[in-house]
Amino acid sequence: MSEPWWRRKRKRSSYPWFNIFEEFDKLDEMFDEMMRHAFEPFSTESKAYKPHVYGFSVSIRSDGKPVIREFGNVQRDRFGPKIMEDREPLVDVLEEDRDVVVVAELPGVEKEDIRLHATEDRLTISVDIPNQRYYKELVLPVNVDPASARAVCKNGVLEVRLKKSVERVFRGERISVE
Repeated sequence: MSEPWWRRKRKRSSYPWFNIFEEFDKLDEMFDEMMRHAFEPFSTESKAYKPHVYGFSVSIRSDGKPVIREFGNVQRDRFGPKIMEDREPLVDVLEEDRDVVVVAELPGVEKEDIRLHATEDRLTISVDIPNQRYYKELVLPVNVDPASARAVCKNGVLEVRLKKSVERVFRGERISVE
């Protein structure tokens, strides 16, 4: 491999305290070190790492405004990304004439493992099984009747239907998954 251009064309900087070619050399060394560490095999004493999942979905509300929802187990923190124990599932909230429909992707989860809890303005989805933990608390776009909730899970896709409420109901309901 030939030598990089910045090493071949070394000129003295007009500023003695700053040499751009030295900065390129530092960047090159940093990149080489990162690549060495990226491809090192894990030792038996090393910490077992869980998968890092991050994504987002974009949908358009009925009023034309975009809604961006994040999912996964990587959360933003003021100190940088933070890996969470619980993974946020990919969730979509649809508002129909009389219902609010929540669709969540929970791959590899059986209906017996899903715990749902609804109040008039929130829905909580949680799964806690040995190798998978999901948790998502949603603020619903309108008030709903938690007692009217019906949930179906098929092939790792959960669908929860909640009837819209015209009166304010201040109680929570556990929902069974069919």
